[in-house]
Amino acid sequence: MKPFSRKADEGERRMQAVSRRENGAVRNTVQIRGHRLLADEPTDQGGEDQGPSPLELLAGSLASCTAITMQMYADRKGWEIGEVVVGVNYQPAQRGCPTRFEMVVELPKELPEEQRTLLMQAAAKCPVHRTLEGEVMFEERLKVR
Repeated sequence: MKPFSRKADEGERRMQAVSRRENGAVRNTVQIRGHRLLADEPTDQGGEDQGPSPLELLAGSLASCTAITMQMYADRKGWEIGEVVVGVNYQPAQRGCPTRFEMVVELPKELPEEQRTLLMQAAAKCPVHRTLEGEVMFEERLKVR
């Protein structure tokens, strides 16, 4: 699969995920680098509930990216920050209303307020957060095999 028609600039990072439907089921196997995971829909949505839905994976991507970004920032500062928990609730877009994400970050109360403030600023800079906030372009092609 050729991911993009535009050649990547030097140093530009491209990411690729491939999803394959199996045996007529709603369930898909998603391959990202050497990893495989399942995406499915709940039974009330026609799936078999054998994995998170694509929208749940999106919320999970935001939550994990936020936690990882905060930890990497703390590591660069030489801070021991303890356990970081990030919860994300989402409401898919409805007519006239945008998709809404609510993110709750839990940090240890022992952390100084200044560190908590800086960690929350770092959280807003996670790549998934920036992608969801920014302009997104889609290039879609059909390949007949």
